[in-house]
Amino acid sequence: MERVVSGPQPPAWLVHELQHRTVLFLNHVLMQEREAMERLARQSGRSAHVQWRNYFMTLLLTPAGLLELAPEGTMPDLRLEVSDSSPLQLARSALAGERPAIRIEGDVQLAADINWVVDHLRWDVEEDLSRLVGDAPARALAAVAERIAAALRRFVGARMGAAGDAGGLPAQAPGQACGSDRSPP
Repeated sequence: MERVVSGPQPPAWLVHELQHRTVLFLNHVLMQEREAMERLARQSGRSAHVQWRNYFMTLLLTPAGLLELAPEGTMPDLRLEVSDSSPLQLARSALAGERPAIRIEGDVQLAADINWVVDHLRWDVEEDLSRLVGDAPARALAAVAERIAAALRRFVGARMGAAGDAGGLPAQAPGQACGSDRSPP
C-alpha cells in the first residue's frame, strides 16, 4: 500500500543520519544484555522493516546479535507497522506504559524473538550517566528523572481518567496490568 506523503519532508541526508544514530543507540542498549544479543544472533541474516507513518527503516540482524541498516531493496522477513499515526496518542501511551498497536506481517519466530527483546531489554540510563559525571551525580539525576516521569504518568493518567469518565476506558493505576483485578503492590 503506497502512502501519500503530506507536508515538508526532511532531507535524505538527515533521515540517513538519524537512522544510523538510532541503530548505534539500539546496539548500545543491546550490548548491555547478553541474552538479548544471543537471541538475535540466532536470527542472523534476517531483516525487519519498521514503519511509522512515512518514516521507516529496515534493520538487518548480525551474527553478533546486533543491528545494522539493511541495504536498500532488501526484502524484509518481518514487517512491523505502528498503526496509530498520532504522535500525541503515541506519547500518551508511552507515558502510561502501554505499547502502541502494531500490525505484524512475516516470520513468526523472528517476531517472537523481537517481542522478547522489547519485553526484557531496558536502558540503564544511570549507568551511562555515571560514566560521564560519576556515581553520585548520576544517581541524583536519575532520581530527579524518575520523579518527573512519575509526575508525567500521573498527569496523563488523570487526563485519560477524565476521558474515561466521558465514555472511554477507565484510567489504569500505575503498575496494574490491563484487566487485572489485583491492586498494585
